[in-house]
Amino acid sequence: MTSPRWLAGAALAVLRRPDLWATALRQARRLAAPGWWRRPPFLPVPDAGYLRFRLETQYGSDHEPEPADVVTYLHWCRDFAART
Repeated sequence: MTSPRWLAGAALAVLRRPDLWATALRQARRLAAPGWWRRPPFLPVPDAGYLRFRLETQYGSDHEPEPADVVTYLHWCRDFAART
């Protein structure tokens, strides 16, 4: 999975891009595990198994993503939504 340091870096990368905030909130809502408010950490985060699968298929088992990859992903989501 990802480290707290990576999560902080990814959050900072998104915070620096106000044009992506709405997209980030939309994706957080879409990816949040059902009933996230009933289980710790009480945050709208993706299911751990889903996240593990997505990260391993993207990066392999021995590589952690770069925080800038989150910004790239959000750009892709925003552009894809604009085309559909």
